[in-house]
Amino acid sequence: MQEIISIRTDCQNGLYDITSKIKQMVAKSGIYTGIVNVYVQGATAAIMIQENWDESVQNDVLNLLRKLIPAGIWQHDYQDNNGDAHLKSGLIGPSETIPIINGTLGLSTWQNIFLCEFDGPRESRNIIVTLIETGK
Repeated sequence: MQEIISIRTDCQNGLYDITSKIKQMVAKSGIYTGIVNVYVQGATAAIMIQENWDESVQNDVLNLLRKLIPAGIWQHDYQDNNGDAHLKSGLIGPSETIPIINGTLGLSTWQNIFLCEFDGPRESRNIIVTLIETGK
């Protein structure tokens, strides 16, 4: 089973919690044991599993990336002025794979799935969600 989620982003750098959408897909699929792969299209976005208890961890992630990969100093900035976005997305990566256990996402209490936007705002970010049944 495969579906595409489209997310509108409203800031240049931000984390967007997409966990509830993925949980709905798993429930709808009827898969009891398997995996779900969450993949974002685009070279300036990423997928991350992180805590969502409050916004402090999300803010810390963005602040760390700003310190590690500052804007405006990369060769690619001469073409598109978004060299940092490419580097951030490459560091985090475009996908995560999560087990489906007893019909639910195998995330711990504090884990959520985030779309990471590094070159926004964007009218649409497409996230491809692939569910695979591995057993009965």
